[in-house]
Amino acid sequence: MFILYALVIGFVVGLLLGGRPGGLARLEFRWPWLIIGGLLVQVVLFTDQVATAVGDLGAPIYLGSTALVFLGVLRNADIPGMKIVALGAASNLAAIVANGGYMPAGRDAMTALGKTDPTIYSNSAVVAHPALEPLTDIFALPAWLPFSNIFSVGDVLIALGVAVVIVRAMRAGPEPDGEPEPEQRSSAEPSVVVR
Repeated sequence: MFILYALVIGFVVGLLLGGRPGGLARLEFRWPWLIIGGLLVQVVLFTDQVATAVGDLGAPIYLGSTALVFLGVLRNADIPGMKIVALGAASNLAAIVANGGYMPAGRDAMTALGKTDPTIYSNSAVVAHPALEPLTDIFALPAWLPFSNIFSVGDVLIALGVAVVIVRAMRAGPEPDGEPEPEQRSSAEPSVVVR
């Protein structure tokens, strides 16, 4: 749920910088079904009922869905901000692969959320000495925030990238009268429009 904050912050910053929501409609993602499908698999997989039902298959399913999302992100790397998302996704994927299909959760981060049981929480597991520990879920949002959760450096990069995508798209939107933004005009066009 960390990403929800990035969506809101990106939208608000976009507005504060003079962007227009209409610019978001002009975003063209290639292979969106890959990203959406991978994320939907994770949402379903992270429910207690499904996590229990799939048992040991949870780790490879999670790893596969994360790889699909990563491929979809790479396919859209030319969109401003998506390279930051890709860097965060690569960081998370590296930590997950290095730890057998789970994202290790720092004990201190779990304690900050009030979760002290060292059992597996869907995609996360408290591990005594995880591989690539600085890339794992070692941070926690304050427990008083809605949707508080643990997160990694990769999650921060993904959120930052998503916010940049939103802000840049909103700033690239058309002006209210339909004229292109000044930076979109060609150098051959006059800077003053006579009507």
